[in-house]
Amino acid sequence: MAGPLGIIGSGAIGGTLARLAVAAGLDVILSNSRGPETLTELVRELGPRARAATVTEVAHEADLVIAAIPLVAYTDLPADDLAGKVVIDTTNYYPQRDGQIPDLDEDRSTASQLVQAHLAASHVVKAFNNITFASLGNGARPAGASDRSALPIAGEDATAKARLTDLLNTLGYDALDTGGLAGSWRSEPGTPVYCDPYMPGWPTDSLTTDELIQWLLAAPVIPQSAQRVEELVASAVRGPAGGYFPEVQ
Repeated sequence: MAGPLGIIGSGAIGGTLARLAVAAGLDVILSNSRGPETLTELVRELGPRARAATVTEVAHEADLVIAAIPLVAYTDLPADDLAGKVVIDTTNYYPQRDGQIPDLDEDRSTASQLVQAHLAASHVVKAFNNITFASLGNGARPAGASDRSALPIAGEDATAKARLTDLLNTLGYDALDTGGLAGSWRSEPGTPVYCDPYMPGWPTDSLTTDELIQWLLAAPVIPQSAQRVEELVASAVRGPAGGYFPEVQ
């Protein structure tokens, strides 16, 4: 990469991707909705390859930007500042969090098509949405490793998808191109490739949020080859849009 990897959003997925990127020798510029001063601890943990900035600064300085944000916040992405950039969309639709979105409920759009419509002058590619932050962080493997996993990607621009494939390879994953954004529902919540294949069965005991996070971090990663991911994606049947967050203590 010619410049830093930009990450908008510093939650579980954004922070995990920042750690993977720094471990792979990439420079990272991070931002969130609360301001760079709230990222001091994360940047200190990541070391000299990472720095904090505003969302606008990330959009200006990085030409490959990961939007690791809740879907409800996609209209906050600075469309003018991100014009011409490759934007990696990690969003998923969860009505409990995002509210009901009629275009998604009535299958007129996918989540990533909404993001692309907002970022009309950007090249949006979908990735990192079908795996938990814990599996993502623990599952990275060198190229050629027998237990390396693949992740599905989707987008309209071949060059943007090639850049994302290169990034995935650097971070420790193979990429499976599943086509355009209209078909990106095939990796969304409720589909066969969404989260579950990369991990053991979910615990049946009632857990607190902290206990669930610890369980996720300790759970072994089950590798998923590109061939297996392709089979899972192909087997998807479109059902009601959106996922559901289970109740925790």
